[in-house]
Amino acid sequence: MKGLAKDTAIYGLSSIIGKFLNWMLVPLYTHVLETQADYGIVTHLYAWTALLLVILTYGMETGYFRFTNREDENPTAVYSTALIALFTTSLIFAISCVVLRYPIAAWLGYAGHEEFIALMGVVVAIDAFASIPFAYLRYKKRPIKFASVKLVFVFLNIVFNLFFLVVCPYIAHWSCIGSWYDPADGVRYIFWSNILATTLQTLFLLPDITVFRFAAFDFGLLRRMLRYSLPLLVLGVCGIMNQTLDRIIFPYLHPAILSSDSAATAQSELGVYGACFKVAMIMMMFTQAFRYAYEPFVFAKHKDRQSVAAYADAMKYYIVFSYLILMGMIAYLDLLKYIIAPSFWEGLRIVPLVLWAYIFQGIYFNLSFWYKLTDRTQWGMYFSILGVIITFVLQVVLVPHIGYIASAGSSTVCFFLLMLLSWWIGRRYLPVPYDYRSIGMYTLLVVVLSGLYYFVRAMLIHYGLFNEWVMMGIGTILLMVYMAILIQKDLKQLLMHKTI
Repeated sequence: MKGLAKDTAIYGLSSIIGKFLNWMLVPLYTHVLETQADYGIVTHLYAWTALLLVILTYGMETGYFRFTNREDENPTAVYSTALIALFTTSLIFAISCVVLRYPIAAWLGYAGHEEFIALMGVVVAIDAFASIPFAYLRYKKRPIKFASVKLVFVFLNIVFNLFFLVVCPYIAHWSCIGSWYDPADGVRYIFWSNILATTLQTLFLLPDITVFRFAAFDFGLLRRMLRYSLPLLVLGVCGIMNQTLDRIIFPYLHPAILSSDSAATAQSELGVYGACFKVAMIMMMFTQAFRYAYEPFVFAKHKDRQSVAAYADAMKYYIVFSYLILMGMIAYLDLLKYIIAPSFWEGLRIVPLVLWAYIFQGIYFNLSFWYKLTDRTQWGMYFSILGVIITFVLQVVLVPHIGYIASAGSSTVCFFLLMLLSWWIGRRYLPVPYDYRSIGMYTLLVVVLSGLYYFVRAMLIHYGLFNEWVMMGIGTILLMVYMAILIQKDLKQLLMHKTI
């Protein structure tokens, strides 16, 4: 548990710093891009990017961890086989996107912006290939190198964004840049910034990419890895669709489209939704940091007879700290809203729903290891397919009536149901002694405290006494109550012992 905590701290620090810096691009985009619809385009295409990235990695990242930890497999052969396989498929995908950019752009509704498709394809291909070198760093327990390279990408992406979106408009009129720069085409430069930063990031990984021998490629091993990983592909595709389907299909379900009004209205609504979704990214940062450290930890710890006790502890502390973040976000949302432009504030009501969706998603991820460790990955496929069905049905039914509220709510409902289902079935195959009493107590506590916050807020608004600073003060008091109980009940005991 101490090793997990240490790696989580390193991964978490890099993830938090990186995501925070990228997060700060949101106010840049919301202020610099000409319309809300422009940010809607960015939101829509990056949702496709997330889905395509999962398809292109086809579960090989988890497959790499599984096979490289097997005593009867050669770790070098596992690494080289996975790396060469992803390089080949990523190259084919990138070439296909460049060659077929015109019909793809027409199909997605971006005719006249075919360059977006080509750039998106190349970015996804490079990121998919880089997933295995990053997994190699995690396997070798080199979180500092992992974090450093990730931060290099973030830094370069910010630099390029600032250059294209802030510097170029000022120098274009008196320099040669004016011959090719169009200040009205900010979306294109966002993608160019990404592809330049991604390419340079991959160059930093070259020492870890070239550590293997090409002769170590093993077709038989690849077939075994694919048999294990391909069910995870379905799982991954459905899982990411549960996270991004709202943004992918929203423009096609919005009432403005269904009533033949301007498509720009739907893109504007999507831009508001996407910007407010970013406000809740602190929870996603924590969940992602935990995932980076927890996945290799679980596969390595599975050899230990006491592993199930460690899984139970990890679940408990993930939940209690995610609740701490939830309370902090609720308390200071009136301050955090200044991250985005005021024209986007109308969508802030979705933030609590998104926070709960991330919490349920993290718990579901924690629970999902029962079928990965017992080689019953088909269950993950079943859960994910069910999740896509739930998300799709809820959005098709509700988005035309209540807009992006349905998009946020469908994700929350989906992950809540998947979490319960995975827990219920997983008890048969890998029983874990979770501390249900503590988890239930903290859940009730955070529901009561957050409910009290919104009750007071509603009363102040009703009587015309609402003040942002007063609400942040009340939120701070409630946050301190949660922290005091957490410290007294668990953290004090944890710090007093050398081991859990």
